[in-house]
Amino acid sequence: MRRTSLLDHLISIIILPGTVVGLIPYLLNEYLSEIQIYDEHVLIQGTGIGFMIIGGFLFLRSVILFGSIGKGTLAPWKPPSKLVVTGLYKYVRNPMITGVLCLLIGIALFLNSIPILIWAMVFFVINTVYFEFIEEPKLERRFGEDYVHYKNHVPRWIPNTKPYNSLQQ
Repeated sequence: MRRTSLLDHLISIIILPGTVVGLIPYLLNEYLSEIQIYDEHVLIQGTGIGFMIIGGFLFLRSVILFGSIGKGTLAPWKPPSKLVVTGLYKYVRNPMITGVLCLLIGIALFLNSIPILIWAMVFFVINTVYFEFIEEPKLERRFGEDYVHYKNHVPRWIPNTKPYNSLQQ
């Protein structure tokens, strides 16, 4: 069984979500900041902060579960070697992407940025296509019937209210 180090996690975080929620929103805000959602309003900025807190929690908790249970990272070059179906993954198949999407929406609201909001939508579409046609078929091949059963009982993006139980029929 391979081990993943803290450095493995940090590299994957810097490269992947670091680009998605850091570099791209920074560039969009730097060069397209005049395209705004609203006139300055503290309630919308507060809502943005709320989205960022929820997104950060979902993302960080997912990374921890990938490392501790899955024995891997969020990066496709060092994916989990075990199927993670506990914690947040009992309710939604992709809490990490849901978290990143919440972060992007929060950043867009907080910075009052239509370009970042559009980037959040593009990110969602890219991931929907990627998961449907690439990621999920790979997971089915790697984890077999266990993943197929899990996929049939747990939604991709919007959490269930009822937790997944591997004994479900």
